[in-house]
This record gives sequence, C-alpha cells and structure tokens, in this order.
Amino acid sequence: MFKKMKNLETAFQHVRAFTIAIVVGAFITIGFMAWQNKQESIALQSKVYILSGNTAWSAVAAEKSAYLPMQARGHVRAFHEAFFTLDPDDKVIKQNLTKALYLADGSAKKVYDSLSVSGYYSGIIAGNISQRINVDSVQVDTPNAPYHFRCYATLHLIRATSNVSQSLITEGDLREVSRSDNNLLGFLIEHWVTIENKVLTVSNH
Repeated sequence: MFKKMKNLETAFQHVRAFTIAIVVGAFITIGFMAWQNKQESIALQSKVYILSGNTAWSAVAAEKSAYLPMQARGHVRAFHEAFFTLDPDDKVIKQNLTKALYLADGSAKKVYDSLSVSGYYSGIIAGNISQRINVDSVQVDTPNAPYHFRCYATLHLIRATSNVSQSLITEGDLREVSRSDNNLLGFLIEHWVTIENKVLTVSNH
C-alpha cells in the first residue's frame, strides 16, 4: 500500500514538473513572439512606401542629411524636364509648364512670360518642333540654406528637316517648402537664371 502511494506521489511530481515546463515554455514562446512583432513593427516604421501606378516601392528612412542632396538634385532635374520638354501641341505645352511652375518661384514665370511674348511656344507648334532635354549633371551646395545649384543640360530641337543640339547651363537657389501633390520633394527654385544657351551642333536629315 505504501509502495502504491509512493508511486502515486512520484507520478504526481512528474505531472507537476511536466505542467510547469509546458507553462514556462508557453510564456517563453509568447514573449518571443511579442518581441519579434515589436521588431517587425519598428522595421516597418523605418520604411516609406511610394505608390507608382499599381506598384509599391519601399524606401528605407534615413537621416535628412543623407538624402537631402539626392532629393535636391531630383527636384532641379524634375523642374528642367517639365519646363523644357515641349511638343507641337498647346495642351502638352501648358500641362508641362504648369507642372514646372509649381516647382519654382516668379523667376521661372518671368522666363515663361518672356518666351510666350516672343512667340517661342507658338513657333514650336507652327514648326512642328519637339524639344527634349538631357540633364547631364546637377551640382547643389547643400550645407547652407538656401541651397545654391547649377544645372548642366543639353537641349535637342527636333524638326522634320534637322536636329539642333544646344548646351544649357542654369543656376538658382533651392528653398525648402511643404510637400504637396504638385511638389513631392518639398523644394522651391528661386532666382533661376540661364547663364549659357548656345548651339552645339546642327544636323540635317
């Protein structure tokens, strides 16, 4: 009888130890899962997702000083591509120039007004000319605001009978402003001037 009681006590101790092990294991598993979820949440918060069409691109968050030069150059490039990409279509010209003028101050508007008065845009339409720009490089002095920039580019005027290539160098300042749908990078070009615009080559078809 005593032997049976001893066996029962031993079995009870085994069951208790097994139960404690299961409970401790469950707590460890729950704790690990909670820690893992927290780490994943922190990782997600350090990323920005940019939606382009139906595709989401992931961009890792970084210190402002790390991405500021890249964003500043991107803004200058976007402005020049919108301002100088023209086709013999009044709607396309207005659409591109409207986009460009959101990215700059009145100095760009003055250039646009001057070209309009001189008949530049009507000449593009009448002559069936397409204008394209290749931005070769953008230099931005980012340590001190406002950020001074200089843009080196090549303009291509495409006609039915000839192609003209022109060098284009412009400069100005960048001021940080609020981001919006019309100004995704949050800069405004100020004091924009053209310091060189000369013909490089003319090729006839």
